[in-house]
Amino acid sequence: MSTATERKAPGSELTPVKFSRLTRRGVLLGLSASQLITLGIGGLSLLAAFYGGAGMLLAYTAPVWLFAVVLTWVTIAGRPMVEWLPVACWWLWRTTGGQLLYRRRIVKPRPAGNLALPGDMARLREHLDPETGACMIHDPRQATLTVVCEVTHPAFVLLDPGEQQRRVTSWGRVLATACRSGRITTLQVLERTLPDSGSGLAEWWAEHGTDDGTWAATTYRELIERAGPAGERHATTISLSLDMKVAARQIRTAGGGIRGAAAVLRQEMSTLVAALRSADLTPSGWLGPGQVAVILRSAYDPAVAATLERHGRLGQELAAAGPVAAVFADVDARIKAGDLHVTSGDLERLIGHAPTSPAEAVDAAVAALA
Repeated sequence: MSTATERKAPGSELTPVKFSRLTRRGVLLGLSASQLITLGIGGLSLLAAFYGGAGMLLAYTAPVWLFAVVLTWVTIAGRPMVEWLPVACWWLWRTTGGQLLYRRRIVKPRPAGNLALPGDMARLREHLDPETGACMIHDPRQATLTVVCEVTHPAFVLLDPGEQQRRVTSWGRVLATACRSGRITTLQVLERTLPDSGSGLAEWWAEHGTDDGTWAATTYRELIERAGPAGERHATTISLSLDMKVAARQIRTAGGGIRGAAAVLRQEMSTLVAALRSADLTPSGWLGPGQVAVILRSAYDPAVAATLERHGRLGQELAAAGPVAAVFADVDARIKAGDLHVTSGDLERLIGHAPTSPAEAVDAAVAALA
């Protein structure tokens, strides 16, 4: 359990908190299993040299046990070198196999329920909860089930110090409540700055404004049309991940499988929503498949984020949310995505004008197939 040291900042009601260093548990003497293996190899080589007569044998085996010592205790970016070996080997394996580039085959879709994402994320699967309508992401390798909630809140920096301190304390209670059951493996808070499509301003003006044709109304409408898409907005989401190994007994009690895990996760979702509301945070609801697809597509292609938000129905398919690689040249070129060949003339007829970017061309091709 980490301890905190509190002290009052002069001229402020906020209380700075300094947490102790994060504790790390090792198998033996604070060392992980991989560190113990490399240290054991180095120790065995050193002992063999001693029992073999030392002398030149120590010099011959020096590269082995010195390399083991370096791998065990030398750190890179806060991690021992030996723990980087699996990452480096996996990257070399993909490099030799030519799997550093991802090209999706549009005419050969992924199996239903699988997310069309590259790399290790290709194993992620979608589960639509029938009771809440939330899109739950299942990671079969890590044995986790994740759901995402969008949260709205006032600007923290504009509050007075007393209110800021109260909200910080309330957020601490939210974290304590969410982690009380011990079944949650990750609670992630993500705040994104996105280009605003201007749809919110346009909807507000259409609902509350008085467009009577006067000079003021016309000027205000034109200002919304021009300045609305140039703005920015902040979107905050909270991701909640259930550890299916820790909650295995509760999952079996709820029926087993993904449905049982979803039932257990729903309990944690209800607890988190109640805790958020008590902390003066407003959960906007759990994200469905379409909303998750828009977030994924915006992450891979931020330039289309405002377009997806403005049109509503575009980019709502999880099967087409991932990146799509294509070859795009001039007007006479052909876009190749797997076995699909679409000429630029076909795309021009689909979207009404010549495509100006590869992303726009691929979107048109996907829309045509859908």
